[in-house]
Amino acid sequence: MTNPAARYGRSLTPSLASVFATPALLLALFVAVPLVALAARSVNDGEVLDRLTTPFVLHALRLSLVTSTLTLGLALVLGVPAAYLLARARIPGRRMLVLLVELPMVLPPTVAGVALLVAFGRRGLIGGWLADRGLEIPFTTTAVVLAQLFVATPFLVRTLQAGFESVDSLYERVSATLGMSPLRTFWRVTLPLARPALLSGAVLCWTRALSELGATLIFAGSFEGRTETMPLAIITAFESSAGLSGAVALSLILLAVALALLLVVRVAIRQQPLDAA
Repeated sequence: MTNPAARYGRSLTPSLASVFATPALLLALFVAVPLVALAARSVNDGEVLDRLTTPFVLHALRLSLVTSTLTLGLALVLGVPAAYLLARARIPGRRMLVLLVELPMVLPPTVAGVALLVAFGRRGLIGGWLADRGLEIPFTTTAVVLAQLFVATPFLVRTLQAGFESVDSLYERVSATLGMSPLRTFWRVTLPLARPALLSGAVLCWTRALSELGATLIFAGSFEGRTETMPLAIITAFESSAGLSGAVALSLILLAVALALLLVVRVAIRQQPLDAA
Protein backbone atom coordinates (compact mmCIF):
# COMPACT_ATOMS: atom_id res chain seq x y z
CA MET A 1 0.00 0.00 0.00
CA THR A 2 1.32 3.42 -0.93
CA ASN A 3 2.25 5.68 1.94
CA PRO A 4 -0.13 8.71 1.81
CA ALA A 5 2.53 10.99 3.27
CA ALA A 6 5.04 9.96 0.62
CA ARG A 7 2.47 10.47 -2.14
CA TYR A 8 1.59 13.90 -0.77
CA GLY A 9 5.26 14.86 -0.64
CA ARG A 10 5.74 14.09 -4.34
CA SER A 11 2.85 16.14 -5.72
CA LEU A 12 0.14 18.54 -4.67
CA THR A 13 -3.42 17.38 -4.37
CA PRO A 14 -5.77 18.95 -6.96
CA SER A 15 -7.56 21.02 -4.31
CA LEU A 16 -4.32 22.42 -2.88
CA ALA A 17 -2.93 23.06 -6.35
CA SER A 18 -5.98 25.13 -7.25
CA VAL A 19 -5.56 27.22 -4.09
CA PHE A 20 -1.88 27.91 -4.75
CA ALA A 21 -2.29 28.48 -8.50
CA THR A 22 -3.74 31.99 -8.21
CA PRO A 23 -0.95 33.61 -6.13
CA ALA A 24 1.65 31.76 -8.22
CA LEU A 25 0.11 33.12 -11.40
CA LEU A 26 -0.06 36.64 -9.96
CA LEU A 27 3.63 36.46 -9.05
CA ALA A 28 4.53 35.23 -12.53
CA LEU A 29 2.55 38.06 -14.11
CA PHE A 30 4.10 40.63 -11.78
CA VAL A 31 7.56 39.58 -12.97
CA ALA A 32 6.67 39.01 -16.61
CA VAL A 33 4.70 42.18 -17.40
CA PRO A 34 7.53 44.70 -16.80
CA LEU A 35 9.97 42.52 -18.73
CA VAL A 36 7.57 42.17 -21.64
CA ALA A 37 6.99 45.92 -21.57
CA LEU A 38 10.75 46.50 -21.73
CA ALA A 39 11.10 44.20 -24.73
CA ALA A 40 8.08 45.75 -26.44
CA ARG A 41 9.42 49.27 -25.92
CA SER A 42 12.73 48.27 -27.48
CA VAL A 43 10.93 46.95 -30.57
CA ASN A 44 8.53 49.87 -30.97
CA ASP A 45 11.06 52.60 -30.29
CA GLY A 46 13.48 52.74 -33.21
CA GLU A 47 15.97 54.81 -31.19
CA VAL A 48 16.55 51.96 -28.73
CA LEU A 49 18.09 49.59 -31.27
CA ASP A 50 20.23 52.41 -32.66
CA ARG A 51 21.62 53.23 -29.23
CA LEU A 52 22.74 49.65 -28.57
CA THR A 53 25.93 50.27 -30.58
CA THR A 54 26.76 53.79 -29.41
CA PRO A 55 30.18 54.33 -27.74
CA PHE A 56 28.40 55.31 -24.52
CA VAL A 57 26.68 51.91 -24.29
CA LEU A 58 29.69 49.91 -25.48
CA HIS A 59 32.05 51.55 -22.97
CA ALA A 60 29.66 50.84 -20.10
CA LEU A 61 29.13 47.27 -21.25
CA ARG A 62 32.84 46.58 -21.60
CA LEU A 63 33.61 48.03 -18.17
CA SER A 64 30.80 46.05 -16.54
CA LEU A 65 31.89 42.77 -18.11
CA VAL A 66 35.55 43.30 -17.21
CA THR A 67 34.97 44.39 -13.61
CA SER A 68 32.31 41.79 -12.82
CA THR A 69 34.52 39.02 -14.25
CA LEU A 70 37.48 40.21 -12.17
CA THR A 71 35.19 40.33 -9.16
CA LEU A 72 34.07 36.75 -9.76
CA GLY A 73 37.68 35.59 -10.01
CA LEU A 74 38.58 37.23 -6.71
CA ALA A 75 35.39 35.94 -5.11
CA LEU A 76 36.26 32.38 -6.11
CA VAL A 77 39.78 32.67 -4.72
CA LEU A 78 38.53 34.03 -1.39
CA GLY A 79 35.04 32.56 -1.21
CA VAL A 80 35.59 28.88 -2.00
CA PRO A 81 37.94 28.31 0.99
CA ALA A 82 35.64 30.38 3.22
CA ALA A 83 32.58 28.38 2.17
CA TYR A 84 34.34 25.06 2.82
CA LEU A 85 35.60 26.28 6.18
CA LEU A 86 32.09 27.32 7.24
CA ALA A 87 30.63 24.02 6.02
CA ARG A 88 33.14 21.67 7.64
CA ALA A 89 35.09 23.35 10.44
CA ARG A 90 33.92 24.06 13.97
CA ILE A 91 36.41 26.72 14.95
CA PRO A 92 36.37 29.54 17.52
CA GLY A 93 34.81 32.63 16.04
CA ARG A 94 32.83 30.71 13.42
CA ARG A 95 29.59 32.51 14.28
CA MET A 96 31.31 35.86 13.87
CA LEU A 97 32.69 34.77 10.51
CA VAL A 98 29.21 33.71 9.39
CA LEU A 99 27.84 37.07 10.52
CA LEU A 100 30.51 38.98 8.60
CA VAL A 101 29.88 36.92 5.46
CA GLU A 102 26.12 37.41 5.58
CA LEU A 103 26.06 41.08 6.63
CA PRO A 104 26.72 42.59 3.15
CA MET A 105 23.69 40.66 1.84
CA VAL A 106 21.33 42.66 4.06
CA LEU A 107 23.33 45.87 4.28
CA PRO A 108 22.02 48.74 2.10
CA PRO A 109 24.45 49.22 -0.82
CA THR A 110 24.80 52.91 -0.02
CA VAL A 111 25.99 52.03 3.48
CA ALA A 112 28.49 49.62 1.94
CA GLY A 113 29.75 52.42 -0.28
CA VAL A 114 30.20 54.79 2.64
CA ALA A 115 31.98 52.08 4.64
CA LEU A 116 34.38 51.39 1.77
CA LEU A 117 35.02 55.10 1.36
CA VAL A 118 35.91 55.69 4.99
CA ALA A 119 38.11 52.58 4.93
CA PHE A 120 39.94 53.12 1.64
CA GLY A 121 39.52 56.87 1.07
CA ARG A 122 42.45 59.27 1.23
CA ARG A 123 41.76 59.90 4.91
CA GLY A 124 40.38 56.43 5.58
CA LEU A 125 41.49 53.76 7.98
CA ILE A 126 43.60 52.03 5.31
CA GLY A 127 43.36 54.53 2.48
CA GLY A 128 45.52 57.11 4.24
CA TRP A 129 48.38 54.63 4.55
CA LEU A 130 47.95 53.67 0.89
CA ALA A 131 47.78 57.31 -0.23
CA ASP A 132 51.11 58.02 1.47
CA ARG A 133 52.59 55.36 -0.79
CA GLY A 134 51.01 56.71 -3.95
CA LEU A 135 48.05 54.31 -4.11
CA GLU A 136 44.62 55.92 -4.36
CA ILE A 137 41.65 53.60 -4.73
CA PRO A 138 38.46 55.74 -4.61
CA PHE A 139 36.97 56.83 -7.94
CA THR A 140 39.05 54.34 -9.92
CA THR A 141 38.25 51.08 -11.68
CA THR A 142 39.80 49.27 -8.71
CA ALA A 143 37.14 50.87 -6.52
CA VAL A 144 34.47 49.43 -8.81
CA VAL A 145 35.87 45.92 -8.35
CA LEU A 146 36.16 46.32 -4.56
CA ALA A 147 32.58 47.58 -4.31
CA GLN A 148 31.32 44.67 -6.38
CA LEU A 149 33.42 42.21 -4.38
CA PHE A 150 32.03 43.50 -1.08
CA VAL A 151 28.38 43.09 -2.04
CA ALA A 152 28.58 40.03 -4.33
CA THR A 153 30.94 37.57 -2.64
CA PRO A 154 28.48 36.59 0.13
CA PHE A 155 26.09 35.19 -2.49
CA LEU A 156 28.81 32.81 -3.67
CA VAL A 157 29.89 31.83 -0.17
CA ARG A 158 26.42 31.10 1.19
CA THR A 159 25.33 29.11 -1.87
CA LEU A 160 28.53 27.10 -1.97
CA GLN A 161 28.48 26.52 1.77
CA ALA A 162 25.09 24.84 1.40
CA GLY A 163 26.53 22.78 -1.45
CA PHE A 164 29.48 21.59 0.63
CA GLU A 165 27.17 20.76 3.54
CA SER A 166 25.08 18.55 1.22
CA VAL A 167 28.13 16.48 0.27
CA ASP A 168 28.37 13.40 2.48
CA SER A 169 31.65 13.49 4.38
CA LEU A 170 31.83 9.70 3.87
CA TYR A 171 33.29 10.34 0.40
CA GLU A 172 36.10 12.37 1.95
CA ARG A 173 36.82 9.70 4.55
CA VAL A 174 36.97 6.98 1.88
CA SER A 175 39.33 9.15 -0.15
CA ALA A 176 41.58 9.52 2.88
CA THR A 177 41.72 5.75 3.35
CA LEU A 178 42.90 5.46 -0.25
CA GLY A 179 45.88 7.66 0.53
CA MET A 180 44.74 10.93 -1.00
CA SER A 181 45.81 14.11 0.80
CA PRO A 182 43.09 16.39 2.22
CA LEU A 183 43.77 19.04 -0.43
CA ARG A 184 43.68 16.52 -3.26
CA THR A 185 40.47 15.09 -1.82
CA PHE A 186 38.95 18.56 -1.85
CA TRP A 187 39.83 19.17 -5.52
CA ARG A 188 39.08 15.68 -6.82
CA VAL A 189 36.11 14.64 -4.68
CA THR A 190 34.40 17.39 -2.68
CA LEU A 191 34.44 20.25 -5.17
CA PRO A 192 33.14 18.16 -8.12
CA LEU A 193 30.29 16.87 -5.97
CA ALA A 194 29.40 20.46 -5.04
CA ARG A 195 29.68 21.65 -8.65
CA PRO A 196 25.98 22.55 -9.09
CA ALA A 197 26.18 24.83 -6.04
CA LEU A 198 29.45 26.27 -7.34
CA LEU A 199 27.86 27.11 -10.69
CA SER A 200 24.78 28.63 -9.08
CA GLY A 201 26.82 30.62 -6.59
CA ALA A 202 29.18 31.87 -9.28
CA VAL A 203 26.29 33.11 -11.41
CA LEU A 204 24.62 34.80 -8.44
CA CYS A 205 27.91 36.48 -7.59
CA TRP A 206 28.62 37.56 -11.17
CA THR A 207 25.14 38.94 -11.80
CA ARG A 208 25.09 40.72 -8.44
CA ALA A 209 28.40 42.34 -9.33
CA LEU A 210 27.08 43.23 -12.77
CA SER A 211 24.02 44.94 -11.27
CA GLU A 212 25.80 46.71 -8.39
CA LEU A 213 24.88 50.40 -8.17
CA GLY A 214 24.78 52.05 -4.73
CA ALA A 215 28.17 51.11 -3.33
CA THR A 216 29.84 51.74 -6.70
CA LEU A 217 28.29 55.20 -7.05
CA ILE A 218 29.52 56.36 -3.64
CA PHE A 219 32.92 54.66 -3.61
CA ALA A 220 33.88 54.83 -7.29
CA GLY A 221 31.74 57.62 -8.72
CA SER A 222 30.42 57.68 -12.27
CA PHE A 223 33.10 58.49 -14.85
CA GLU A 224 32.59 57.25 -18.38
CA GLY A 225 35.13 54.64 -19.43
CA ARG A 226 36.59 54.38 -15.91
CA THR A 227 33.90 53.72 -13.32
CA GLU A 228 30.59 54.08 -15.15
CA THR A 229 29.20 50.55 -15.26
CA MET A 230 25.90 49.60 -16.89
CA PRO A 231 23.67 50.42 -13.88
CA LEU A 232 25.34 53.82 -13.50
CA ALA A 233 25.04 54.41 -17.23
CA ILE A 234 21.29 53.85 -16.98
CA ILE A 235 21.05 56.74 -14.51
CA THR A 236 23.27 58.88 -16.73
CA ALA A 237 21.06 58.08 -19.72
CA PHE A 238 17.98 59.37 -17.90
CA GLU A 239 19.76 62.63 -17.16
CA SER A 240 21.13 63.10 -20.69
CA SER A 241 19.66 63.60 -24.13
CA ALA A 242 19.40 59.81 -24.52
CA GLY A 243 16.51 59.83 -22.07
CA LEU A 244 14.34 56.78 -21.71
CA SER A 245 15.53 55.28 -25.00
CA GLY A 246 19.10 55.08 -23.76
CA ALA A 247 18.02 53.62 -20.43
CA VAL A 248 15.89 51.01 -22.17
CA ALA A 249 18.79 50.02 -24.43
CA LEU A 250 21.11 49.50 -21.46
CA SER A 251 18.42 47.67 -19.50
CA LEU A 252 17.74 45.40 -22.46
CA ILE A 253 21.40 44.35 -22.58
CA LEU A 254 21.46 43.53 -18.87
CA LEU A 255 18.22 41.58 -19.22
CA ALA A 256 19.63 39.56 -22.12
CA VAL A 257 22.85 38.80 -20.24
CA ALA A 258 20.99 37.72 -17.10
CA LEU A 259 18.61 35.51 -19.07
CA ALA A 260 21.44 33.89 -21.02
CA LEU A 261 23.38 33.14 -17.83
CA LEU A 262 20.34 31.66 -16.16
CA LEU A 263 19.69 29.34 -19.10
CA VAL A 264 23.35 28.27 -19.34
CA VAL A 265 23.50 27.40 -15.64
CA ARG A 266 20.27 25.42 -15.77
CA VAL A 267 21.52 23.41 -18.73
CA ALA A 268 24.91 22.86 -17.08
CA ILE A 269 23.35 21.65 -13.82
CA ARG A 270 20.99 19.26 -15.62
CA GLN A 271 23.94 17.73 -17.43
CA GLN A 272 25.79 16.94 -14.19
CA PRO A 273 26.26 13.25 -13.45
CA LEU A 274 23.91 11.82 -10.84
CA ASP A 275 26.74 11.24 -8.38
CA ALA A 276 27.70 14.93 -8.60
CA ALA A 277 24.21 16.29 -8.11
